[in-house]
Amino acid sequence: MVFKRRDRRSPVQIASEFVYPRGGWTRAFHYVKHRVRRLPDSPERIARGIGAGVFAAFTPFYGLHFVVAALCARLINGNILAALSGTFFGNPLTYVPIGVVCLQTGHFLLGTDFEEGETHRLMRTFANAIYDLKDNLVALFTDRVADWHGLGIFYHEVFYPYLIGSIFPGLLAAVICHYLSLPLIRTYQQRRRARIKAKFEEIKRLAESKTAVSVTNPLGSGRKSGKESGDV
Repeated sequence: MVFKRRDRRSPVQIASEFVYPRGGWTRAFHYVKHRVRRLPDSPERIARGIGAGVFAAFTPFYGLHFVVAALCARLINGNILAALSGTFFGNPLTYVPIGVVCLQTGHFLLGTDFEEGETHRLMRTFANAIYDLKDNLVALFTDRVADWHGLGIFYHEVFYPYLIGSIFPGLLAAVICHYLSLPLIRTYQQRRRARIKAKFEEIKRLAESKTAVSVTNPLGSGRKSGKESGDV
């Protein structure tokens, strides 16, 4: 295959590079930044797309952030590619603080309690939900009785508070990133257009100078050839 990797990565390498990319998070950030700034669209639509991607990174729909970002960008007429790049705001370095803030906000709005130090209880809730998904999937093809108790606890204690609590922090972060990125993208595009215009003007000037030389001495090459033939 044309696009197949020559060096196959092991599952351990894939997982480690997801947590920490091969070139580092700084290089990955600069790569995403350059990709966003070079998008062929207006600065306003690109900035709205970035805001949509940042908002999607706060939602609890892990694994579907690209879909959520694309839908949000579509709703606000933002650039979808910029929205996909904006989901980079959510990464293994920020998922924990984002999750804590969203859970605290959600439980506060719902009037329930959330203790930040209850890490073991939170991990146990996740584990029970995963076990229920696995067991209920097996129950579809066997005589085993489906049990949704663990998923119910996960929904009421984690997912629903996370969903409610992600709205306000996500909107705040999206608005901040939108207004911060808008002038940067506008300035970059103006400078890039100026550089391209200057390059084309230089090429045009060189072409005009060559044309002027050929018009000034149109028979120079012919006289030289005749002189050389007479000497022979």
